[in-house]
Amino acid sequence: MMKFLLLAFLLLAQLFGETTLKIATYNVENLFDLEKSGNEYDEYIPNSASDWNQQNYKIKLKNISQVIKDIDADIIALQEVESLQALLDLRFALKQSGLYYEHYAIADKKNTTVKVAILSKLPFVYAQELSVTRTLEHRNILETKFRIEGRELYIFVNHWKSKSGAESERIISAKALMQRAKEIGFDKNMIVLGDFNSDYEEFIKFKRKRNHNDTDGITGINHTLGTINQRVEAKKAIFAKESFYNLWYDTEEEKRYSYFFKGKKEILDNILISQSLLNSKDISYIPKSITSFEKEYLLKKEQPHRWEISQGKVKKHKGKGYSDHLALIAQFRVAK
Repeated sequence: MMKFLLLAFLLLAQLFGETTLKIATYNVENLFDLEKSGNEYDEYIPNSASDWNQQNYKIKLKNISQVIKDIDADIIALQEVESLQALLDLRFALKQSGLYYEHYAIADKKNTTVKVAILSKLPFVYAQELSVTRTLEHRNILETKFRIEGRELYIFVNHWKSKSGAESERIISAKALMQRAKEIGFDKNMIVLGDFNSDYEEFIKFKRKRNHNDTDGITGINHTLGTINQRVEAKKAIFAKESFYNLWYDTEEEKRYSYFFKGKKEILDNILISQSLLNSKDISYIPKSITSFEKEYLLKKEQPHRWEISQGKVKKHKGKGYSDHLALIAQFRVAK
């Protein structure tokens, strides 16, 4: 029923002179190139005993490009891309498969092991990096600005500190993002997406994990970005002006997942929007369109079919799999 209503909405939008914008985010799980930089994980040193070689690299590119082609987003944010070369190789693999992203950017000013990037069918007004800290502990955020049908849209691509670090590490990224959002103004159209290494209700989930809670219960995604206490669907959402709405609340609870940990569904990836994208003017979120991209070929034993690496004394690439994350998709209406 929900899919029927969404299709009907999209058809009506086309009939009344509106276009739809599909935006996605996907952690591609360690897309490393074959150039030795010295920052690689041991199993991704090119042409070593781990078999990270031309053959396996081509398979990885082919598999990830298959997923991205099937999503066919207008704009897709990426996490865990090693370098500009890896991004260009992925873009070329996509072009070979019939999907061309003319515009691209990567946050590569800081020499972190993996980086965030973006591919777009639409041109940027600009793409720039938002510095979180000077250290390699925190990846830069990629900020892009678009002008679509004369309307401005800002997109921020995130990959926050992993759960190997406590919550205070993720709050650092959240504060840098929030400061920039306030500079732009919360009356503007902003989409904040990516791998936050945070549940949409992290303030509840991490109470059971004392090694994460070093902030007296305060979280980056919920408290700093203002997504706390929003347990309503998008059309009913009313919240403080200087805060974001998490689109996970706009779908059924059992569908809210993008990752598995020890056999249990988890959420690390999120799409947040500013309140202006809920007002049904110029650019607006299409209700109930948030979904994880869950296809049969992406699952193995009912979990994301991650890129396979043997766990012996020498870790070896098997040339199978995709990513340990599922992509997220949301759709937006753009009035002409």
